[in-house]
Amino acid sequence: QLHLSESGGDSVQAGGSLTLSCVASENTYGRYCMGWFRQVPSKGREAVATVGRLAGSPYYADSVKGRFTVSRDYAKDGLLLQMNDLQPNDTAMYYCAAEERFYGGACPSDASGWRFWGQGTPVTVSS
Repeated sequence: QLHLSESGGDSVQAGGSLTLSCVASENTYGRYCMGWFRQVPSKGREAVATVGRLAGSPYYADSVKGRFTVSRDYAKDGLLLQMNDLQPNDTAMYYCAAEERFYGGACPSDASGWRFWGQGTPVTVSS
């Protein structure tokens, strides 16, 4: 069973930057899609950025394009999310997720398709 653990969430002022880190309990490269999702109260989890099992071209939500960068952390078998120019509407609980793609195929487009989740790390952006 894959375990994921996030860190790096904090409270920042608008325009600030944060880097979120996700550490996996086993090697994920070549085996798992990985992604960052976020959730605010009363709303479902939305995909922020995802990468395929072999990395390749990441997916970004329109709201974060040009500000966020997702990358695999090969040293920690995990995933990083560099967030720049943070805005108050980026305030959310951020979750790392993974889904098996041992034999290839696209990453799930909806949170319901991802089976492995971390416990989340909170990001608060004040204006």
